[in-house]
Amino acid sequence: MRLFIAISFTEENRRILADTAELLRANSRGGTFTREENFHITLAFLGEVQPFEVKKIRQVMAASAGPAFDFEIGGLGRFKRTGGDIYWLGIERVPELFDLAEKLQTGLRAAGFDIEDRPFKPHLTLGRQVMLDCDPKTLDTPVLSCHAGRISLMQSQRIRGVLTYTEIYGKELKADG
Repeated sequence: MRLFIAISFTEENRRILADTAELLRANSRGGTFTREENFHITLAFLGEVQPFEVKKIRQVMAASAGPAFDFEIGGLGRFKRTGGDIYWLGIERVPELFDLAEKLQTGLRAAGFDIEDRPFKPHLTLGRQVMLDCDPKTLDTPVLSCHAGRISLMQSQRIRGVLTYTEIYGKELKADG
């Protein structure tokens, strides 16, 4: 099982993000764009995991679940690549997001999972191998207000050739107060 832990979005925000990916598509001559149902923020990438290890992951998620929080997404960025760039939207640097990612990654390492030891750089991928036909600064991309109230253990798999993310476990974050 190929797994990761993520924050997902409301249907309304996924629709706005899909419109933003479509704006990129309309102004490019190629690329692969994130499907609406696949938008997420990765908190920890686990890679290939045996089914019997899911119980340990769930325990780490329960121990790491801090308070729910609000954040914003906005600001188009890119990672330059030959053959087309990766375009993304930035994520507001709220302490709760970074604390949550750190607790998850530390807990997963302590539980024996091989989690990359590199700085957490949250972003939301809109498209890969994108060859934009215009200056990205000319694109009017939204700023979204979002709420993180749940973390999800997601399975990544190809179903009939389509990359599909399926929640196999969710843990609510603690309500304020």
